[in-house]
Amino acid sequence: MVRGDMDFESLLQESVKMHGHLCPGQVLGVKMAIMGLKEIRIEDPKGNDRKSVMVFVETDRCATDAVQSVTGCSLGRRTMKLVDYGKMAATFVNLKTGKAVRVLAREDSRQEAKQYFPEIENKHTAQLRAYTIMSDEELFDAMAVNVRIKPEDMPGRPLGRVRCDVCGEYIQDRREIHRDGRILCRACAGAAYYTRCQPSREDFF
Repeated sequence: MVRGDMDFESLLQESVKMHGHLCPGQVLGVKMAIMGLKEIRIEDPKGNDRKSVMVFVETDRCATDAVQSVTGCSLGRRTMKLVDYGKMAATFVNLKTGKAVRVLAREDSRQEAKQYFPEIENKHTAQLRAYTIMSDEELFDAMAVNVRIKPEDMPGRPLGRVRCDVCGEYIQDRREIHRDGRILCRACAGAAYYTRCQPSREDFF
């Protein structure tokens, strides 16, 4: 539960337990989440406000675990969305008020971290220590944004479930594609991330 001033140290320790190790991305992610929640006026993301917050993360790296740990948002709850832009950024949305803020890690903070601890040769160690004491203004850029969230992307029960006319697999949450009068899943429509292996003799025995 996160209230008041949101204690950074305790939130970082909780995040490290979930992620498995301490790294610069964990520090950035925790601070990013604290800042984002404050900006959209969410005080208790894992308690009273748990149905009021959604986060769009733009990377699938360490910081995302930290954002999940602090906010309580997750893919399974449909309160975290991965929009893989490969950027160290996240957008925090208050679903009740519509207020949203995008928080982006500043690129120059990497260089600035070295100035805090010039005696540390390992850049990751220097970043880890510096990020814990650097201000939000040094670490992040924040901007108010508008986020349009479709009904089928909101938490709750699926709004639909249909069968693909090609593979026969079922598709939820309006992810199907309508083409030439047929219902297609995204894989059969040509957007598959996998290819089917040729069956071997062992597959049948």
